[in-house]
Amino acid sequence: MHEQWSGFSYIVTNLARFIRPNEITFSGVNSTLPMLACLMAKRAYDWDFVYINVAGGVNPTPSSIPLSSSDPVLAEGSASIFANEDFYDLCARGRMDLTFLGAAQLDGSGCANNSCIGEWDHPKVRLPGGGGGAVMLPTARRACTWRTEHSRRTLVQKLDFVTSWGGMHGVVTPIAVFVKRDNRLALQSWHPESSVDEVRERTGFEFDATGAEPTQPPSQREQDALRGLDPDGQFERDAAIRLR
Repeated sequence: MHEQWSGFSYIVTNLARFIRPNEITFSGVNSTLPMLACLMAKRAYDWDFVYINVAGGVNPTPSSIPLSSSDPVLAEGSASIFANEDFYDLCARGRMDLTFLGAAQLDGSGCANNSCIGEWDHPKVRLPGGGGGAVMLPTARRACTWRTEHSRRTLVQKLDFVTSWGGMHGVVTPIAVFVKRDNRLALQSWHPESSVDEVRERTGFEFDATGAEPTQPPSQREQDALRGLDPDGQFERDAAIRLR
């Protein structure tokens, strides 16, 4: 069953599995994998949910799958168009059930750094900053993120800078799925070709692995849905995700 998972399909499918029936779900800028996860969930699961994206689309029916998660095609077929202030308003009123937000670094509490690597005054890398995530992460009911690299430089004991406080509900990497439990990220499952020991070795923070097990393989409908979104493998090639 292992060959059913690539790093790419593992991340997209397990992001989709965070989506719940009848919830309002949001994917933001520079969020191609969550965009694919939301579109995949619409095709793969029998239940429905409201999908809003940063292009302004509400339950869109795009005529093509764009490379950019901000492409206006993602608003095609929408009953209405949402502006940025509408996303923030939904969060502030407690109506945003799930939002997918990116992070350069994550700590064991699920807090995020999108500001700098190294010291603030003399950074090694200056990052783009929190943007809307600094507002949405603390106010959405749940927030999830992804990392295409699973390493101690991205999953850290201590953030170089705390951009967003509030904590991620879930995190998906090429080899693991974490969920928030008792205010800490805990291991939910691991890629069948990996192990708990490997996940621990490659993670900078300590985590509880009680009840964790190998990730369930993708269903046929999940595989078909993702293949339909990426028939030529362009998204997978662009993502260039490696297990190691």
